[in-house]
Amino acid sequence: MQKVIVVLGSENSPSGELGRIAKDRLNKCLDIFSDSYVIACTGGFGKHFNTTTKSHAHYAIEYLKEKGISEEVIFRPLLSGHTVEDAFKIKEFFGVINEFELLVLSSDFHLERVKLIFKEVLKGYNIKFISVKSSLPLEEFNNRVAHEKKAVQTIVENGLYY
Repeated sequence: MQKVIVVLGSENSPSGELGRIAKDRLNKCLDIFSDSYVIACTGGFGKHFNTTTKSHAHYAIEYLKEKGISEEVIFRPLLSGHTVEDAFKIKEFFGVINEFELLVLSSDFHLERVKLIFKEVLKGYNIKFISVKSSLPLEEFNNRVAHEKKAVQTIVENGLYY
């Protein structure tokens, strides 16, 4: 069974510089990466996270390569615009449920919502979730936590919209 580290996307600057959240996730990927894994990065374009001409996943992959990860162990970018789309792009790309073990990395403040979405969209897939400790300043972290609580509550009350 192929083991895949899936690094969920986050923000980058208008010049393509990865934000703190993205770097936290990618650094966690680097920490756990070994020869038994391959890597998939998500993230395309969107006003809320990437307004450049290159995908967020492109910048993430370049970061990993700069840190010594071989291009041969990185899948093509999964171009998504939000977390629900991440799950669908993964399902579309990996297709067969029993051929892959997915290790999904996301920020600590985001992981509860990721689990709700992925367990719905990727039913039956072998998925492990890894919480990445955020290095955001406390106020920004608390704002993210509040946003995620609202998003999770919306899913719980209304179901997953897709």
